[in-house]
Amino acid sequence: MLLHKQLSKSPTAARLLPFLIFSMVTACQSWFGEDARYWLYLARIITGAWLIWEMRSFVSELRLSFSWDAVVVGIGVLVMWIAIDGFYPKLTELLIKMGISNEPASPPHPWNPHAQFGHGSPLAWWFIVTRILGASLVVPVMEEVFFRSWLYRYIARPDFQSVPPGVFLVKPFLVTAVLFGSAHEEWLAGILCAFAYQGLVIRKKRLGDAIVAHGITNLLLGCWVVWKGAWNFW
Repeated sequence: MLLHKQLSKSPTAARLLPFLIFSMVTACQSWFGEDARYWLYLARIITGAWLIWEMRSFVSELRLSFSWDAVVVGIGVLVMWIAIDGFYPKLTELLIKMGISNEPASPPHPWNPHAQFGHGSPLAWWFIVTRILGASLVVPVMEEVFFRSWLYRYIARPDFQSVPPGVFLVKPFLVTAVLFGSAHEEWLAGILCAFAYQGLVIRKKRLGDAIVAHGITNLLLGCWVVWKGAWNFW
């Protein structure tokens, strides 16, 4: 009830507050040890689903739109994400090289339920399915509403609802992509991914196709991770 009241205060609150709560839960994943990391991911997805349910009546653009453009972009982003991996430094390594961070360049422990709970164990598969479903159904909605709908238009004008979603604006296009990329270790893939999803919003003049494309990318990437054992993408 309290969240519902906060979301109703302004169009910005309806789009920004859920993303901030979702991000706070995400940040907690690495705080309590390896086992807790997986359970907190489950909590993150449940929280995200609840937030989407609460914000649905306040975010008018939150409607899925299936199109072949979304399918093509979703698959294309997946291919790009995998193809360029290893050809550029990850974000942590890049920040160290630039002197921005002094943290040791040790790779993060892979998110691998088989290694954590036993290969093929029911609990391992439970977390794998949770991860794929969460990344395909919850994460795209949370990120697309924040980055592609709200942030892009807010950078253009604080009265963001006066900015049509189909308008191409150079500054918001570049800034939003860089910020989205910086939220991923695969920063370059993230920037190119943001270009593709924002371009889809501009082309279709609606958000729903980008949400679907993002969901397709994450679903297929999850399948690739499990099939190839490419846990570094998680």
